[in-house]
Amino acid sequence: MELFERVASGGHEQVVLCQHPETGLRAIIAIHSTQLGPALGGTRFRSYPTDADALEDVLRLSRAMTYKAAVAGLPLGGGKAVIIGDPATVRTEGLMRTYARFLESLGGRYLTAEDVGTTTADMDLIRDETSYVTGVSEARGGSGDPSPATAVGVVHAMEAVAAHLWHSPSLAGRRVVVHGVGKVGGALARRLADAGASVTVADVRAEAVAELVASHGVRAVPTESAHREPCDVYAPCALGGVLNPATIPELACIAVVGAANNQLADATCADRMLAAGITYAPDYVVNGGGIINISEELAPRGYDRERAYARLAEVGATTRAVLEAAAAGGITTEAAADGLAESRLAAAGGHTIRTFRR
Repeated sequence: MELFERVASGGHEQVVLCQHPETGLRAIIAIHSTQLGPALGGTRFRSYPTDADALEDVLRLSRAMTYKAAVAGLPLGGGKAVIIGDPATVRTEGLMRTYARFLESLGGRYLTAEDVGTTTADMDLIRDETSYVTGVSEARGGSGDPSPATAVGVVHAMEAVAAHLWHSPSLAGRRVVVHGVGKVGGALARRLADAGASVTVADVRAEAVAELVASHGVRAVPTESAHREPCDVYAPCALGGVLNPATIPELACIAVVGAANNQLADATCADRMLAAGITYAPDYVVNGGGIINISEELAPRGYDRERAYARLAEVGATTRAVLEAAAAGGITTEAAADGLAESRLAAAGGHTIRTFRR
């Protein structure tokens, strides 16, 4: 598919290619929609097999951010950025400052935040060059690392699914497999264990698993077989595509409620999950706690943690609404979530480009 055809097929407003040979910066910024407000989405820093893979990732992720903000009822659009390369070897202050100046040139159409491969320290450095960044450190008036808030939102979503399936939101005694225990998955596993759930974890990083086994008494399984582990809830919290035609028949869970983006490998997988009798809580609903938390930085009075965390319960309420709409309409939960997001986008009327101004 040709470049412009691919961009148009996803409904994107703008895709910006950023390069700076002196610092080695190679980045793509994708603005999917500013219909509800300025596009907000994290900056992902990672290596890709090809530039085409990087483009595909940023296009999918930015579109998902539009739906995530809309389904959460936020006055924000969707965008995403990727910096291409291994952050452990190519990240420098000069590269990050140069990237920040590209953000500044967009005039507030896109606001960035932390994502896979970037840190709160990166956001602080970006803030030195532009105000179009969220997730800066608390010392600079921001909300800091969004991972704990995302994990809290996942717990609220899991409680909503538990109430839907078992008529009680309690997770005590429920068997939960957390696949990927990075910043979000690790925080989720700890919260679940503290709530009395029977937690099993898997991750390619043995040290992360060992820490959770030692601190919270969780059980560990190999990452390649985690999705096959018998459980009540399977929680994918690593990279996307884990729910695909090969893995869905192997699932041994009753529900899937996880933080990873783009869990469904393709458009057929929501129907496959429904046919398998597995309740799927759409990822962009479940992991909305991060964007809800970060959006509070944009409030006129600035960020307030108590106010922000009180709003994270909205993830549970939205999850319940999606499950009920799917059951009532005999449709997939993905279709129900998309319908809710699209109704909010339609209510905004015709397309209007919106920007952020401090």
